[in-house]
Amino acid sequence: MNVQNDQEILQSVVKKAWKDPVFKSSLIQNPVAVMEAFLGRPIQLPDGKNLAFVDQTDSSTIFVNIPAEIDTEDMELDEDQLDIISGGTAGDPPIYIKPINSDGSIFGGN
Repeated sequence: MNVQNDQEILQSVVKKAWKDPVFKSSLIQNPVAVMEAFLGRPIQLPDGKNLAFVDQTDSSTIFVNIPAEIDTEDMELDEDQLDIISGGTAGDPPIYIKPINSDGSIFGGN
């Protein structure tokens, strides 16, 4: 998975969704079509995978995400993750959004 590219794309999408309620609603209702329009190109989801965005902006609700179980046997941190853990990044921490149940680049970036 090209985390850097997908990460930047997802950060842009989240920022736009925070500012544009129509975009956010469309993204939740039809995520593939909205992402393809946002990117200006088709996306290739891995076989058997779906794409979903969930609105967790309601401050009166506590949201708990049940993620896919992680295989810690083969887990390896990339340089960005190591920097975050070690405190090696300057300034505000990044918005770190990483789908964990995909082997390839979700949005087909470089």
